[in-house]
Amino acid sequence: MNKRKLSFWEIWNMSFGFLGIQFGFALQGGFMSRIFQTLGAEKDAIPLLWIAAPLTGLLVQPIIGYLSDRTWSSRWGRRRPYFLIGAILSSIALFLVPHSPTLWIAAGFLWILDASINISMEPFRALVADKLPESQRSYGFVTQTLIIGIGTWVASNLPWVISQMGVSDSAPTGVIPMSVKIAFAIGAFVFLISILYTIFTTSEYPPEDIEEFEKEKRKKNQFIPDILNNIGSMPVTMKKLGLIQFFSWFAFFTMWSLANPALTEHVFKTPVPVEATFNMSIPESKEAFKLANTAFQKSSNEVGRYMGIYGLSSMAFALILTFYTSRKRINRKLVHMGSLLLGGIGFISMYFIPSPEWLSLSFILIGFAWGSILSMPYAMLSSSVNPKKMGVIMGIFNMFIVIPQIVAAIGGVNFAYKLIGDETIYAMVIAGISLTIAAFCNLLITNKDAITYNPKEVEE
Repeated sequence: MNKRKLSFWEIWNMSFGFLGIQFGFALQGGFMSRIFQTLGAEKDAIPLLWIAAPLTGLLVQPIIGYLSDRTWSSRWGRRRPYFLIGAILSSIALFLVPHSPTLWIAAGFLWILDASINISMEPFRALVADKLPESQRSYGFVTQTLIIGIGTWVASNLPWVISQMGVSDSAPTGVIPMSVKIAFAIGAFVFLISILYTIFTTSEYPPEDIEEFEKEKRKKNQFIPDILNNIGSMPVTMKKLGLIQFFSWFAFFTMWSLANPALTEHVFKTPVPVEATFNMSIPESKEAFKLANTAFQKSSNEVGRYMGIYGLSSMAFALILTFYTSRKRINRKLVHMGSLLLGGIGFISMYFIPSPEWLSLSFILIGFAWGSILSMPYAMLSSSVNPKKMGVIMGIFNMFIVIPQIVAAIGGVNFAYKLIGDETIYAMVIAGISLTIAAFCNLLITNKDAITYNPKEVEE
């Protein structure tokens, strides 16, 4: 199919729903560990509590990719029905998460939230490949990254901004502060509205041969064989990209699950207080616990605010690439390699910084890696696969995102950082080492079409 080139605003409209998706992911990534700690979780148990996120991605994304490939509605299109279903479920879950009264309920809501976000997210990746000609693929994925950066920065700052407006960070033992509850409610609203914006401003191409499409759709019991067949026949480039993704996402899962305990302890010197160590029958001791808990909640706001900087720098990185890739050739492999190296330096630097202000620089460097992770692998992959199977291939490719997170969650991250020492900050050092390994794995990519594409070339 000859696809016309889209304007910047058409690409922006089709990607705008990612703003809401990233609100969900940023609130989850920046504050879920804080919620777990507030509800009494030990820091070494936090990665396992996070296992819901990668497990739901492992199950949901290939299924949604497969189903969306086989869906067509003249009114709603192929991918947009899944955007809407995921947005409704995600918005409900986002609103309810900070109201969890117990740790197990919070962990359960995380399962629901992550599954719902994945229902919306996976088809967005496929939509870029559906809608854009090859010459605009890098441009499209980078534009998505630009919007993701905006969402990450704004959502990560929400609890801090709400606190600055006078909403309390204090709360009784085991209760989530009101500043966090309001932030998640705003996130739920933004998620739904941004997805609706994309649904109503974006059309989709129908299948090239509708009769053949309907014939394929009528075939029964093809899901498992198709998934296994596509896994068995995945291109060599996809396997190599999978190795890069493994170390990249191991690093970022480590950050999402352990940055809050690591940085509140090592950088802010305000670890979460343990109630059992205070004699709550003595008023002075009870007040000391309250002050320590409020200090932890406030420094957690600061951790979230600094984490938002990686969204801001990924946005700037994406903005530069958006303008550049719309006009000139880029070497995707070298861009990705350099970005991951900078991110690795950012993580390792957290151990050495003398004061919290230096976290800005650490997260700026991490943002370069994040911006590249969200665009370059997908641009390289989309040049190597059958466009008719883009949805299911993108779903399978996301297995390389969730598998490293599962490995980290079931003990991998705890084992790795304790090889260096018992302090949680060493988890950030491990994240930096992991990103550095991912960077050098880019040297394995040799497919010229994946590495670079000249937008001035005429498409065949």
